[in-house]
Amino acid sequence: MSYISTNLSLLINTVKKAAAGLSRDFSEIEQLQTSVKGHEEFTKAAIERTLGLLRNGLQKARPQYAVITSGSKIPSGSYFVVSALDGVVNFMHGIPYFAVSVAEVVEGKITSAVIYNPATTDLYFTEKGYGAFKEGFRNHERLRVSARKDLGTALVSATGELAGKSAAIRSLGSTALDFAYLASGKLEAVVFEGEDVLDAAAGILLVKEAGGQVWSLSSKEIHDSDEHILASKGVVAVNTSLSDKVFAVTNK
Repeated sequence: MSYISTNLSLLINTVKKAAAGLSRDFSEIEQLQTSVKGHEEFTKAAIERTLGLLRNGLQKARPQYAVITSGSKIPSGSYFVVSALDGVVNFMHGIPYFAVSVAEVVEGKITSAVIYNPATTDLYFTEKGYGAFKEGFRNHERLRVSARKDLGTALVSATGELAGKSAAIRSLGSTALDFAYLASGKLEAVVFEGEDVLDAAAGILLVKEAGGQVWSLSSKEIHDSDEHILASKGVVAVNTSLSDKVFAVTNK
């Protein structure tokens, strides 16, 4: 990708603007460590403010699009899936592993996506057919999933049966960033059972464009449509080298 399209620039700018307040809030969160009530109220206000900014920015630019969040019914037509704070528990405890994300869905296909960690300023973005990238100061880094082939030595973010079959399991607390780490080659697989897949919408395209594979836990085939994945209650993402082995474990 020699340039960032106008459409993708819209998503990136909207996410960064909405996340600016979260960055300031995170720097203050440690001052609330002695008050659980303070944490909860502070975080709730931060989420509501960020969500409002995401909605306003996206609907102003694309008034014909619906804007939905985790737990929403998937609408017909084109829409944005947004997550104002993926990694709430990490945020509340002062752990810099949380993200704001946006995915654009057109005719059942995820066409562009952005994942941004305001605590570290790491920004991941992708557009269908153009690859996956991490923002750089001068040049953007092209993302590729790892080539690891041995499930026994793989690093996995997972719940369920797969947890006992890999070398190391991580539960890092942010679905979106787990997918970004998989796309970056830092994890080999991400498996979430019984969770709202909409939180992973942006990560799904990022992993696919980085050369990985993603399917619904209820699928009987590795090759799965975005529409089916987003409507499911569980999702698997993996590097291509391990896809058959992971599929065999998760789809008995």
